[in-house]
Amino acid sequence: MANKEVIVRFPPSPTGYLHIGGARTAIFNWLYARKHNGKFILRIEDTDAERSTAESIEGIIDGLTWLGLDWDEGPYFQSEFAEEHKKVAQRLLDEGKAYKCFCTKEELEAKRKKALSEKRDIKYDGTCRNLSPEEVAQKENEGIPYVVRFKVPKREGKIGYDDKVLGRIEKSYSDIEDFVIVRSNGRPLYILCNVVDDIRDRITHIIRGQDHMTNTIKQILLYEALGKKPPVFAHMPLTLDLQKRKISKRTHGEVVSVQWYREMGFIPWALVNFLVLLGWNPGTDQEIFTKEELIQAFSIERINKSNSVFNYRKGDPKFFTDPKAISINAWWLRHLPIEEIASMIKDDFIKEGIWDDAYEGEKREWFLHTLDLIRSRFHTLKDFARLGRAYFADDFEIDPKALKKNVLKRPELKDLLPELATVLEKIEPWDLKTTEDALRGFCEEKGVKPGIVINGLRTVVTGQLKGPGIFDVMVVIGKERVIKRLKESVSLFK
Repeated sequence: MANKEVIVRFPPSPTGYLHIGGARTAIFNWLYARKHNGKFILRIEDTDAERSTAESIEGIIDGLTWLGLDWDEGPYFQSEFAEEHKKVAQRLLDEGKAYKCFCTKEELEAKRKKALSEKRDIKYDGTCRNLSPEEVAQKENEGIPYVVRFKVPKREGKIGYDDKVLGRIEKSYSDIEDFVIVRSNGRPLYILCNVVDDIRDRITHIIRGQDHMTNTIKQILLYEALGKKPPVFAHMPLTLDLQKRKISKRTHGEVVSVQWYREMGFIPWALVNFLVLLGWNPGTDQEIFTKEELIQAFSIERINKSNSVFNYRKGDPKFFTDPKAISINAWWLRHLPIEEIASMIKDDFIKEGIWDDAYEGEKREWFLHTLDLIRSRFHTLKDFARLGRAYFADDFEIDPKALKKNVLKRPELKDLLPELATVLEKIEPWDLKTTEDALRGFCEEKGVKPGIVINGLRTVVTGQLKGPGIFDVMVVIGKERVIKRLKESVSLFK
């Protein structure tokens, strides 16, 4: 394997949005390919025509693109290779490695109930395994529907594989039933299509969730029957919620959708950074990784054996998600180049009606400086237009908690704030030193603690309880706006 190119794939079923479990699988495969200078293939497994939708396909592709998970080949669509799947199924029939099973659902259900009553393992008993060609032909002539089952070799001992995460996995041949590979409608099942596609795409490593392990031994049997060496398997732990339920679209709704995180203002790489830590660890305390650092650090061997927990509860920015996801996003919000942040929040500003084309022209320097100033306490990109609105527009809401604590509980501010505005009108130039000197001088003259005035000023000028240094705030918001808001603050006391 050392001299063989690493080729991995991400094969989502387009039956819904790209959820975080699928995204994590894609991330692990993408990282492994990039680590080994290999290929990452995107293959859309759309053979379930009733459930697959064009909207879901678009959502998957958009989600991967937004996360920055570029693929080297594809997207391929499994449905385009339907004839190839059928030919392989026919080949297995022709070689005596599969057979037609005419057992009805009713017959299979009766056998299942009997096995339960006798406390035996529930598996197909091979009724049709040894039908003669004449018997098969007769049943076909009678129009009896059939499925195609793989003929599991009758051998002593066990079949197994060395899982790169879980170690040696084995199962006795006697415990494996003759499994269905083609439905009664003639469509090959996933278990066969997947193997055929992986052989065609030259897949060397299959990195997927442990919920797929029930298929692995059967797929290895198919590889052997087709004369191909199986790829290396690595089964990742599942992602569970606090109730130990598997994270899924059905159970948890849109909160596990990659699109939801995008709409909530997450930075793409921050979400990747968070998701990779759900089931993998670097062997150190490091939690923040650049793209280059993560590619370098990633290895299959450090994927956890035990399931990870997605802390599905109410987080700091007033929406449901894992607090660690929020903290990692906040870190990247503070440390990305401010130019990148500016490009990410432009659409929100336009949507909220606070965008000014001058922010890309003569006001660019002020705009970037202001974004840089206010981002230190924010958690998501949405906070710039929501919590930072007062820096860019005059129509902003005042946080009720801030109003009550910093303003209304200090009735003396009803007179002090407008009086401060009068003092500030005389300041020239308007900078950090002059604003601070004027405010502190005013407080000393009035015999009031500066903190009381500063807190009140912050709330009426920015609408917030906390924020950057007040004199930095005053300078970036500007003299005219600060004075106007201080004078109008008297209306808050009514």
